[in-house]
Amino acid sequence: MSLNRLIAELEKHQHAPTEQWNPPYCGEIPIRIDGEGRWYYQDSEIQRQALVKLFASVLVREGDDYFLVTPAEKVKITVDDVPFMVVDWEQRTEDGESLLLLTTNIGDTLVLSSEHPLQIKDGVPYVMMPRELEAKVHRNVFYQWVSIAQTREVDGKEQWFLSSAGETFVLGYVN
Repeated sequence: MSLNRLIAELEKHQHAPTEQWNPPYCGEIPIRIDGEGRWYYQDSEIQRQALVKLFASVLVREGDDYFLVTPAEKVKITVDDVPFMVVDWEQRTEDGESLLLLTTNIGDTLVLSSEHPLQIKDGVPYVMMPRELEAKVHRNVFYQWVSIAQTREVDGKEQWFLSSAGETFVLGYVN
């Protein structure tokens, strides 16, 4: 299996074709995603993972706002930080290329790559996901990455980085 085909297989997302729909805006509903990627309805955590995955499949972002979109309606929800969390990872080598496979709290798998890069914002790591959505990297995952990170000197500082899918992703610097 080629590297590109493997990546495509891993990144099959169960996302509805929301970009093809143009429903009317119907207001805001009391769904909130907290800073750890947990979904709530009227302040009660949604326990059914299948329901969370269904909502996630119709989640879209427009600027700083998040909406659930169906063919019939578009409703705004509250997202405290970002909607997803990277909760697990695996390092794999395919066609001589190192890959970091990431798993989110809703079970999506993606490859850390130029399409899904790592970004550090105010010291917090995030990964870009499809549809301009983001996943925060769980602290445990980040610490595991630090333990396998490579180092190099850049501008007199030691830089820690990861390599995946032919790209380099900076975790941080040590003075």
